[in-house]
Amino acid sequence: MEVIAWKKKTWIRWIIPASCLLLVFFLLGAHEKLQFEWIQRGNRAALPAAALSPDSLPPPRDELLGGLLSPNFDPTSCLSRFQSSSFRPPSPHLPSPYLLSRLRRYEALHKKCAPGTKLYQKSIRELKSDRFSTSNSSSPCNYIVWIPHYGLGNRVVSLVSSFFFALLNNRVLLIYETEEIKDLFCEPFPGTSWVLPSDFPISNLESFDRDSKRSYGNLIRRNAVTSLPAYVYLHLPWYYDGFDRLFFCEEEQRNLRHVPWVLLKSDHYFVPALFLVREYEEELRRLFPERTTVFHHLVRYLLHPSNNVWGHAMRYYHAYLAKADSRVGIQIRNLKNEPVTFDYLLDQIVGCSLKEGVLPAVVAGNGKKSLKSYSDEKVKAVFMTSLDVRYYERVRSMYYEKATTTGEVVAVYEPGHEVEQKTEDQGHNVRAMAEIVLLSFSDKLVTTACSTFGYVAQGLSGVVPLVMLKPWKSNGAACRWAESPEPCYLIPPTNVCNQRSGFNKKMAKNVRQCEDETGGVKLFD
Repeated sequence: MEVIAWKKKTWIRWIIPASCLLLVFFLLGAHEKLQFEWIQRGNRAALPAAALSPDSLPPPRDELLGGLLSPNFDPTSCLSRFQSSSFRPPSPHLPSPYLLSRLRRYEALHKKCAPGTKLYQKSIRELKSDRFSTSNSSSPCNYIVWIPHYGLGNRVVSLVSSFFFALLNNRVLLIYETEEIKDLFCEPFPGTSWVLPSDFPISNLESFDRDSKRSYGNLIRRNAVTSLPAYVYLHLPWYYDGFDRLFFCEEEQRNLRHVPWVLLKSDHYFVPALFLVREYEEELRRLFPERTTVFHHLVRYLLHPSNNVWGHAMRYYHAYLAKADSRVGIQIRNLKNEPVTFDYLLDQIVGCSLKEGVLPAVVAGNGKKSLKSYSDEKVKAVFMTSLDVRYYERVRSMYYEKATTTGEVVAVYEPGHEVEQKTEDQGHNVRAMAEIVLLSFSDKLVTTACSTFGYVAQGLSGVVPLVMLKPWKSNGAACRWAESPEPCYLIPPTNVCNQRSGFNKKMAKNVRQCEDETGGVKLFD
């Protein structure tokens, strides 16, 4: 009897707390359900303000950028690949389902043909023998080798353009490795590499120029394109000539499709010219229904800052920019070939930013702002990049010495003062890429005309910038808002195909004059 009584007491001792715990869970669940239903019905006032504060909820994250990125990566191998979505607002531009399927197909092709595979070794043997014949080749692997040229911004826009060409022509993109590129970007394709091996049989690729014997322009000049070799060199920097520019004609695009190895050097965003090739029309329509999103999608897909670059950007961001209520990026580049005076450019940047509401005005005199009220004011962080520290000093002084008419507190930052571009300095390039990343975190962007540095930042962010115009190309306007984040093709091959295959006039409506360069063209919807 004592044993039965003990068991009964023990059972009661356990069942009562358990029942209470179940009741708590039930009530909590009912409360959460009720809370959800009230939110769904729009009765937000029924809930505590703290529960609805955006700061109390984790921001939505789209780590794979609408499906652009493959999930088949180790997140720790490249921190920026999966973290960047937390620092930029969600893109309003979704990639097309067809673009996503083509990217997955490209990744499979790259893995099959990448360095170290049997198919790659077969292609290398053909390249060494230089006895390639289109009639007996059965290899599914054709390649484009990108050769870096000029500054960081130029390299990024030309690399994205080269990938665009590879995607259109089922080619595998490999990059001629420099330590700079290796330390700046992560591998973009899962389970493989895009780096050209050091034992590639063609050496000194950086020395290739328009006078090279294998230059495609020279082959056309000599009427030697009827029997193409195993590789050709495409010379597409700003100083290319009329024969080099024939690359963009439909007939030459078809000829090059049979060449296993194409080596390419450029410093421009040449995508708009390929939009004028007639036979690409349907493919491009399916890939990019929104023409103005090409660079935005491809640069975010292809280029992910290395852990080294990402570390630089994150340390600076959390130290200076993270707690601001809003962020403005100002990118300043006074090009040596088209210089303007310091005072003119400073007045242009400040005047346009104030007029367009990017920056708040300051009050006249000393102002009457009470120091006690500043604790409740919004903070606007202004992040500036320039080779000339005087711009930063003048803007910082303006907001240090005067209160703003809006009551905002404006904090102005500039991470480095490099004085001049140092493309061959690895540390300089790491810092420059970190600055591009930080600019891309901005809610609003101010850029200077024709700067590829600014083009990359606006492409990564998807933000439409306020562009400072050259005074001799502005028709009286100091600045204007760009129509999209697309870069400008600054020196396009105008009219070179008129006597050959001709441009696609139907698609020409999507390729028009740039806002910041009267001689350049860019994509429009």
